[in-house]
Amino acid sequence: MTDKLTPERRSRNMARIRARDTKPEMAVRRLVHGLGYRYRLHKRDLPGKPDLVFASRKKVVFVHGCFWHQHTATACKIARRPKSGGEYWDAKLDRNVARDGEVKKALARLGWRSLTIWECQVRAGPDALERSVRKFLGS
Repeated sequence: MTDKLTPERRSRNMARIRARDTKPEMAVRRLVHGLGYRYRLHKRDLPGKPDLVFASRKKVVFVHGCFWHQHTATACKIARRPKSGGEYWDAKLDRNVARDGEVKKALARLGWRSLTIWECQVRAGPDALERSVRKFLGS
């Protein structure tokens, strides 16, 4: 199957995708801040530059896009792989997943606990998300 967009249009679309301050990340930040937790953003001295860092608790939160990080939950409909450009996308997405695993292991070796919040969880609504954040961060 061929791409529905021209290569130029596809390139323009891909260039607009941000690594930080995404809509799901901003929603999680607003929720966490509203719950009274304070955090740092994207600490460069930690593996993977986590999205939210709670240094006093030695905990980090990653807000992952389901497509880019290949969410494996069966209920997630966002993580489907593209039908065109299979070799390129398979290699790229597999590298992302492998890097995510390496980052979590590196953080664990340093004594940090991590929570991954998926884009589809943010879209589902704040109630379940709030419960998981409270459970992870504690009091």
